[in-house]
Amino acid sequence: MIGLTLVAALGTSATAIGISPYWWFAALPLTLVGALGVWDLAQRRHSVLRNYPVLGHARFLMERIRPELQQYFIERNFDGRPYDRDVRSIVYERAKGTDAEEPYGTERDVYRPGHEFLVPSMAPRSVPEIPPRVRVGGPDCGRPYEMALLNVSAMSFGSLSANAVLALNGGAAAGGFAQDTGEGGLSEYHLRPGGDLVWEIGTGYFGCRTEDGGFDAAEFSDKAAHDHVKCVSLKLSQGAKPGIGGVLPGAKVNAEIARVRDVPEGRTVISPPYHRVFSTPRELVRFIARMRELSGGKPAGFKLCVGSRRQFLAVCKAMLEEGTAPDFIVVDGAEGGTGAAPLEFADHVGTPLTEGLLTVHNALVGTGLRERIKVGASGKIATGADLVKRMVQGADYGNAARAMMFAVGCIQAQKCHTNTCPTGVTTQDPRRARALHVPDKTARVQRFQEATVASALQIMAAMGVTDPAQLRPYMLRRRVDPFTERSYEELYEWLAPGQLLVEPPASWTADWNAADPDYFTV
Repeated sequence: MIGLTLVAALGTSATAIGISPYWWFAALPLTLVGALGVWDLAQRRHSVLRNYPVLGHARFLMERIRPELQQYFIERNFDGRPYDRDVRSIVYERAKGTDAEEPYGTERDVYRPGHEFLVPSMAPRSVPEIPPRVRVGGPDCGRPYEMALLNVSAMSFGSLSANAVLALNGGAAAGGFAQDTGEGGLSEYHLRPGGDLVWEIGTGYFGCRTEDGGFDAAEFSDKAAHDHVKCVSLKLSQGAKPGIGGVLPGAKVNAEIARVRDVPEGRTVISPPYHRVFSTPRELVRFIARMRELSGGKPAGFKLCVGSRRQFLAVCKAMLEEGTAPDFIVVDGAEGGTGAAPLEFADHVGTPLTEGLLTVHNALVGTGLRERIKVGASGKIATGADLVKRMVQGADYGNAARAMMFAVGCIQAQKCHTNTCPTGVTTQDPRRARALHVPDKTARVQRFQEATVASALQIMAAMGVTDPAQLRPYMLRRRVDPFTERSYEELYEWLAPGQLLVEPPASWTADWNAADPDYFTV
C-alpha cells in the first residue's frame, strides 16, 4: 500500500511539473531490477548471483524447469527414465481404453547389447478366454487365494492420497485383482470399495502397533480377519531403499493418518531399518507361520529386495528344519520405485529384479520348496511383455506400482516427496487431491490391468504357450554383443529340484555350506 501511495504521489507531482505520470510506472520495473541487483551483490549464499547479478537468476529458473524440458522436448520416445514415453503412452492408452498400437515398426536398436526379446512359435496358440490365476497357499494354509497375474503393488495411504487409494482399490474390485496396502496401515480407503487386499506390515507395524512401537498380535488378528484381507505380508526390505527405515515428519501426521497408523498425532514417526519380531532366519520363518495362524489361515508371506544369496539360503534351511514355509515371497527389484529415498540407495544398493528372481527361484527349486511357495515379482512392470519376461525368469505373478499410478493420472513429475503432486496422486493436500476424480480413475485402473494381462496372454499365445507354467528359460533371449545373442537357459544357471540337498553345484557350494538357519551371516 505504501508503495502504491508513493507511486500515486510521484505521478501527481510529475503532472504538476508537466511530466507524464506514466513515466513513474515505466521507471518502477527498472527500480525493482536495480534493487534486485543490489541484493544479489550483497547476499553471500550464491556465488553465481554475486558475479552475475540479476542475470544469474536465469540459471536457477532453467534448473527448475529442466525436468519438464527434458521430458517434453528433448528425450526420445524410448530413452526416458525411470519410464520412457513409449511405456507411459501404452499405460495411458490402455487405461483410457484406446488402441495402444504404433505404425512403422520399432524405434529401438535391436542389435544393441542388452536388448531382450521373446521367442515366437511357428505354431502359435489361441488366447485363453479366461485369464489363468495363481493359487497362493501352501499345505499349512487353510484359506488359499486365487491371485491374478497382475496386481497393485505396495503403496501406502499417506504416500498416496485418499482418492488415489480409493481408485486403485475400486479398480481391483471391478477387475478381480488384489491391492497391496503398503506398510502404512489398513485404512478405510482400502476397505470401502471392496477390492481384495494383501495387508502388508513393515518395521513400524503400522495398524497393529503397540505404544512402544512393537507388534500388537491382538490388533493384527482382529484386522486380518476382515473379509477383504485375502493375504498378509511382512515387508523385510524395499527395492528402491533396502536396509533403511523411514521417517514420517510430524507435520504430515494428521489425525486421520495417526488413527490409521496407531501413532500420536503431530509427532514424527520413525520406522527402524530392522524388525523386532525376529533376529534370525528361524525366527522369521516362525513369525510368518504365526501371522498365518493369527489371520485365521490366510496366505502369509514376505517381501524383500534380494541381497546376500547366503542369507536367503539360510532362510530356506530354516524352512526345512522348522517344517513350515511362507505361502508366497514377493521379490522387489532395485529398479523399483518409492515416494522418497536417498539417491545413493536407489542407484547403488540392492539386487535388480532379474538377478533377484533367479536367486529366489533357484534357491527354492534347489531346496525342494518351490512347489509350495508362489513367487511374485515387483519392479518396473508396466506392459504385457514385462510380465511375461518376469514369469520366464521365475515369477508366478507380477505387481505394479508406478504403472498403476500412471493409470490414475500420474505424469512422472517426480514430486512424490514434496506434497505438491500436480495430479493429486501422491499428496495429502486436499485441494490437489480433489483433482483426482475417483469414478473415472477407478475405471482406468480396471481397464489398464485387464488390457495388460490380455497383452501378456496374447504374447504367450504367440510363443505357443497357453499357461504361464509352460514358459521356459530358452524362450527369452538377450543380445550380448552386436553379433551374439543367448537364451536365458544359456546365460544363467538353473538348479534341478532338490539339487542343493543332494549335491550343490560348485557355484553354490560355498554359500550353501555357510548358510546357517540361526544366523543372518554376511
